[in-house]
Amino acid sequence: MDIFPLRRTASTTVANNPYWEYRLDTYQLRDGTKHPYHYVHTRGSVMVVPITESRQFVMVRQYRYLWQRESIEFPGGGIPDGGNADLQARHELQEEAGFLASDLEHIGAFNPMNGVTDECCNVYLARRLTPTAKATDPVEETDVVLLDSDELRARIADGTIWDGMTLAAWALLSARGIV
Repeated sequence: MDIFPLRRTASTTVANNPYWEYRLDTYQLRDGTKHPYHYVHTRGSVMVVPITESRQFVMVRQYRYLWQRESIEFPGGGIPDGGNADLQARHELQEEAGFLASDLEHIGAFNPMNGVTDECCNVYLARRLTPTAKATDPVEETDVVLLDSDELRARIADGTIWDGMTLAAWALLSARGIV
């Protein structure tokens, strides 16, 4: 059976905020019937995998409101209106972890949940790190956590590291033979 491309027939923005839009599209099936599709539209996001000269990964611990629990993640965030991924990756690294990177390499991209969002997350490997002052964000508090690859794998295995975007970035690193 050939896969029939779903054709968008209408699109409206239901709600928006500085980070994303909630959209409602109407699409048409092969038989001509139309159906609604609700999704989140974003300008994209970045995830930075910082690694020190001593092969420790710089991660951040922060509180995740929706889950009402702490999460250990690679630094990252959404791309603002008019922004670009490379600059945002550098910004997130400084803002969340307090580091600058002399070497920032794009290693891949992924969609974090392709049935719910059209977001593309760009993943960067950051090397040759220099500590700097963290930029301030009034709604985000982070603590730096340094883990070597064995510790990071163990925390993935025991569920301590549970953030999907961090897990996807780790999979990209693993697939490229970096870890």
